[in-house]
This record gives sequence, C-alpha cells and structure tokens, in this order.
Amino acid sequence: MDRINDSFARQGLMRSLGAKIIAMSPGHCRLSAPVTPEVCQQHGAGHAGLSFALGDTAAGYAALTLLDEGREVMTSEMKIHLLRPAFGVRLEARGTVVKAGRRLVVAQAEVFAFDENGTETQVALLLGTMVPVDPA
Repeated sequence: MDRINDSFARQGLMRSLGAKIIAMSPGHCRLSAPVTPEVCQQHGAGHAGLSFALGDTAAGYAALTLLDEGREVMTSEMKIHLLRPAFGVRLEARGTVVKAGRRLVVAQAEVFAFDENGTETQVALLLGTMVPVDPA
C-alpha cells in the first residue's frame, strides 16, 4: 500500500485539512481529520465541504486499493446526503467499494463526527462513481 500512501501524501487539500489515513485494506479506506475553527461553518459545526472532501477521498482510495499497480482513479460523480450537523472534535470517513469494474468503480463513504468522549455520530453518506485512469 506504499503507492497509496505516496499518492495521499501528494494531496494538498488533505494536508491542509490535517487528514490522515487511519486504516486501509482491499476495497476499504478510513480517513480522519480534526474539526478546527478553520473548517467550521458559522454555527460551529464542521463545514459540509470537509465532510465531502473526506468522504470523496476515502471512497477514491478505497477504489484505488483494487486497481492494478500504475493505475490511478478520479471521481466522475459523487452525491452527498448530509444527515446532521458535524459537531465534534474530529471527522472520520469510511470508504468502501460497492462494485469494482474495469471502467467504473462504484464506491460509498460514511462520515462520522466524534465528540471529546469518543462517541461517534454519522453525519453524512456519500455515493459515487470512480473512473480508473492512467497517470498523467
């Protein structure tokens, strides 16, 4: 999984958000990022953009775990259901491949907010399509 860690290290947005890969296995990827004042909306909850960015990236890397060495993946489309405000100290996105094909990979991500006691609450559900591509 070195290629995935190397790819993730090149993600400027994930670096800016303080996101980290916390687990990875074939067809699965879990990311975590702190909820800081810089990524909150006006009510103090994590911004929907944070949930989307983490969910999209977790789903994309879940897809990449199933692709051949030397391939990359890009999001073709992604839908997000915001289930409740993302109040907490960190968010965790859990990406999972639903179906992997040669030309398209359908993946989903669940995003959870964790409070200071470690209690998790699901805040978003994403479903999208990833396209395997050759590196640029």
